[in-house]
Amino acid sequence: MMQDMHVSQDPRNILVLDFGQLGDVVLSLPALAAIRGRFPQARITVATGSAAAPVVELSGSADLTMPVDRVALRDGPKLRAIGSLVRLVGDVRRARYDLVIDLHSLSESNLLGYLSGAPVRIFAQRGGRSLDFLATVRTPWEDRGEHIVDRYLDVLAPLGIAGGPRVPRLRTRREDDEAVQRMLRERDAAGEQPLVGLFPGAGWPHKRWPLERFADLASRLENNDGARMVLFLGPEEDAMARQVRAAFSSSAVVLEGLTLSQLASAAARLALLVSNDTGPMHLAAAVGTPILLLLGAPTRGPYWFGPVGEHHRVITRPSLLQITVAEVYGVAHSMLQAVGRSPRQLAQNA
Repeated sequence: MMQDMHVSQDPRNILVLDFGQLGDVVLSLPALAAIRGRFPQARITVATGSAAAPVVELSGSADLTMPVDRVALRDGPKLRAIGSLVRLVGDVRRARYDLVIDLHSLSESNLLGYLSGAPVRIFAQRGGRSLDFLATVRTPWEDRGEHIVDRYLDVLAPLGIAGGPRVPRLRTRREDDEAVQRMLRERDAAGEQPLVGLFPGAGWPHKRWPLERFADLASRLENNDGARMVLFLGPEEDAMARQVRAAFSSSAVVLEGLTLSQLASAAARLALLVSNDTGPMHLAAAVGTPILLLLGAPTRGPYWFGPVGEHHRVITRPSLLQITVAEVYGVAHSMLQAVGRSPRQLAQNA
């Protein structure tokens, strides 16, 4: 039976279920850090989607990261998916966790938490999406007027966690810093020009500001601000790679095929990233890069899932087509003036 209570005992073996998309996992980092801070002696395992697992590893909040291919479990061949699910449940049960926390709280992750056999289970309560009756500890109902960062932190109220830092933070790895520095040197982009990143892709077409407007913006930043453009293409942008290369000047650096940790290192070298609403945008914000987010969404959109921090800016309209190049350039120019004309440099021995 679910009870209104605080968790008084000190769990020693904790499983955190964190099965959102890439951006969701980045925005869960303050919650992961809070769990680590609350239970410094505990062994903490974070189960997350395979694509987002490197984010958890970079965070340093987990002793063990458990990557799970949720897409294969959901959409793969049924017999193979069932076999994988049985093995996953078996692995979780054998670990004998004494506390399970489900931050994102989908019905399937709630079921996994229940089948873990953990005596204490804390699940986010999300109307219509969670099986909160499988939890043992009551949490506040999800407040959809809050930013996602705060929704994750609310789940931890029964642990006595409140009022902690709410800005996601990641540190890059030295080997990734060195690899990215070599890439930039090979493209003659490791000098004093400010590096401005552009992320023209997005998982959904309606979230993409027109490519020709990105190209126009790039031209203005190159000609007026002496900036060097760095274009990021992920796996979802493979189909538009040729179009991207044709749209921008030959001096633009195109980075594709980066690992997630290399993407974090590349983003950390930027003076600014102009981006659609994407997971990599949140990753860049977490390493301290100023973000200019272009968002076609209802008015409250940025308050729900925009980048967290004072040095970010968001331009939002009901439709991305209503966002002009002139206004984006004006904001980008002012942001570059604020951070100075030299790119931020990481300590490195590359």
